[in-house]
Amino acid sequence: QVQLVESGGGLVQAGGSLRLSCAGSGSIFSINFMGWYRQAPGKQRELVAGITSGGSTNYADAVKGRFTISRDNAKNTVNLQMNSLKPEDTAVYYCNWRRREYSYWGQGTQVTVSS
Repeated sequence: QVQLVESGGGLVQAGGSLRLSCAGSGSIFSINFMGWYRQAPGKQRELVAGITSGGSTNYADAVKGRFTISRDNAKNTVNLQMNSLKPEDTAVYYCNWRRREYSYWGQGTQVTVSS
């Protein structure tokens, strides 16, 4: 099994920055996708950023240019650097790893951006 633990969430003023981290443990071999999703109250969970095993990245239009996803294979972690944060970025952020047809999720970490 795969276990994912997120950290780095918190309260920040608009325009500030946060760095989220997701550490994996267990049977973490042949992971072909790592990503970050977020879900705000009353809204659907949406993909924020993703990175493939080949290093290709993609971002939601709402965060492109402000957020950066990266990975550290040696440490089995994936990170999300969030800059120029806006109140609309407020949500629970979830780490997601995929292997073939399997999908693994972290518990989520709260990000709150105040005006």
